[in-house]
Amino acid sequence: MTDQLTIALAQINPTVGMLDDNAALIRAARADAAAAGADLVVFPELSVCGYPPEDLVLKPFFLDKVEETVRGLAAQTADGGPALLVGAPWRVDGKRHNAALLLDGGVIAAVRLKHDLPNYGPFDEKRVFAAGPLPGPVNFRGVRLGVLVCEDMWTPDVAETLAETGAEILVVPNGSPFEIDKVNRRLDLAVARVVETGLPLIYLNQVGGQDELVFDGASFVLNADRSLVAQLPAFAPALGLTRWVRTEEGWKGSSPDMTPPPDALGAIYGAMVLGLRDYVRKNRFPGVILGMSGGIDSAISAAVAVDALGPAQVHCVMMPSPYTSQESLDDAAECAGLLGCRIDTISIQPAMAAFATMLAPAFAGRQPDITEENLQSRSRGVTLMALSNKFGGMVLSTGNKSEMSVGYATLYGDMCGGYSVLKDVYKTTVYRLSHWRNGNRPEGALGPAGRVIPERIITKAPTAELKPDQKDQDTLPEYEVLDDILECLVERDLSLAEIVARGHDAATVNRVWRMLDRAEYKRRQAPPGVKITSRSFGRDRRYPITSGLLSLLRSAEG
Repeated sequence: MTDQLTIALAQINPTVGMLDDNAALIRAARADAAAAGADLVVFPELSVCGYPPEDLVLKPFFLDKVEETVRGLAAQTADGGPALLVGAPWRVDGKRHNAALLLDGGVIAAVRLKHDLPNYGPFDEKRVFAAGPLPGPVNFRGVRLGVLVCEDMWTPDVAETLAETGAEILVVPNGSPFEIDKVNRRLDLAVARVVETGLPLIYLNQVGGQDELVFDGASFVLNADRSLVAQLPAFAPALGLTRWVRTEEGWKGSSPDMTPPPDALGAIYGAMVLGLRDYVRKNRFPGVILGMSGGIDSAISAAVAVDALGPAQVHCVMMPSPYTSQESLDDAAECAGLLGCRIDTISIQPAMAAFATMLAPAFAGRQPDITEENLQSRSRGVTLMALSNKFGGMVLSTGNKSEMSVGYATLYGDMCGGYSVLKDVYKTTVYRLSHWRNGNRPEGALGPAGRVIPERIITKAPTAELKPDQKDQDTLPEYEVLDDILECLVERDLSLAEIVARGHDAATVNRVWRMLDRAEYKRRQAPPGVKITSRSFGRDRRYPITSGLLSLLRSAEG
């Protein structure tokens, strides 16, 4: 009977569909773990193909290639080195499953199928996978490992079954994306499973960006007494080593790896940096281009881009109109200088004049209105896309969640772009993040230390500068009020009466609700962006564009 075991936690950053590259990551982690004396290396959920693979798993040729890759990895374990616990889509009796596979001694020694398939928020695994049966433990070199695949840990059934059938250590491979406060939720659920079963638990999470999802890693290990044995870093690949000893009370682990998690703002900022870095690099863009207005949204977006990619890969463009203040020109230049990135100035006045001349016959007899304001924004969008086409950089849009919620954005204008780091970040959080970044340089950031956003950008009143003396609050409630109402509507699904009871003006709440509903058609055409909250726009919150919702609201008010 084995009395000692060394288990390595490989917190890797796979890319969906890049099977050869992912296999190379697995082999490299195994080699490092072997040098450290590991018996087993645990990898994240679906680590062979990357998570989430979505409809790729519906393609038989893709599953064929996955199986070929897994068998190749299994063959390499014939060398007597560490075994591998990897994740992959796997066919059993003609059905597709989300599986964890133990590779040892040159063969696929065991297969365990995910039982609890998530079907909420960004997850729709029931579309592509079949649920596996309640599993029993895996016998690994005399130790019974209870393998739970991600969602299997979020409810008690699988852990209870494993404990009842003799499991000694719970091992949880995960693809759990970042959300605000999710680290605490994971830990609470893991503690609950430890308390219910009396078993220690290894929680191994993926790291990296995949489209709108960011996987934050932050893997951890708990002993049976609920004590924290190991904590791996957030937002970075890592290889953690845990050493286990059989005692009279069961298995007890120890580890030198203990990295405290970032604070709340640091976690949001880290998710934004990692999400953008992986989106740009995995999609092979040479860098990003963004409009630099002298406002806070473009400033924090530029800071994230420089921290993610380095200043040489960030190209800022100031595009003044007759309404652009000298203050904005100066602030944009100062911010780019602090970040060390390139900034060019391209006036949109010639485009405005051309559109005015071109449209004059059609607009004859009508006064200027929001149409002319939107033409300015769209002239900037066309300019940025032209630079993108010519030089290859991806346009980074800079709109925040407050604006996207209420439609305070121009289709084919400031909404133009390939990705957005602020898509799920409310305006009040933008201000907090700007202060935070001026006082903190995140681990692994490629931008400079110290102040990167001029104080005047943070303190001045926000404005789109599309007409004389324009301010955001001419159209919108104060952002502190707006964001609280929006959070109640979007994240918490509170009724209008409940929101008013929080102290908000009823007319303001009703107006924000109408704006939120009317802007759905714009949001459907927005670029992807980093998911930060529990209800990001897109797959988390799905409302029809065409609906009678406002009519129902009016009826309720009447």
